[in-house]
Amino acid sequence: MRLRILMLGAAAVLVAATTAEAAGNAANGKKVFARCALCHNDANGAGNKIGPDLFGVAGRKAGTAPGYSYSAAMKSAGFDWTDDRLDAFLKSPSTVVPGTKMAFAGLSSDSDRADLIAYLDALK
Repeated sequence: MRLRILMLGAAAVLVAATTAEAAGNAANGKKVFARCALCHNDANGAGNKIGPDLFGVAGRKAGTAPGYSYSAAMKSAGFDWTDDRLDAFLKSPSTVVPGTKMAFAGLSSDSDRADLIAYLDALK
C-alpha cells in the first residue's frame, strides 16, 4: 500500500512537471520573440509590420488582425489561435496553413515554442 501511494505521488509530480513545462516561461518567450520582431509587433496599438500585429493573438480567429492583408489560405483557415494551434503553426507554418504568406520555416525547439506561446498568451 505504501509503495502504491509513493508511486501515485511520483506520477503526480511528473504530470505537474510536464504541465509546467508545457505552459512555458513568458520571460524566456519574450527573448524568443526577438526572432519574430523583424516581421511582427507585440505592443498594444503598434500595428502591423510585414506580418500582422501579434498583440492579442492568443484566442483570436486566424486571419483577422485589423488592417493586415492575409493570404487567402489564412483568411479561410477557420480556427482560433489556441495554444495547440499556435504550437503546431510555430513548429511548421506551411503544414498547418498551406499557402500562408509566412516564410518562416518554424521553431523546432519544443521549449522555445512553449515559452513563446506563454509570452503571446500574456499579450492582452
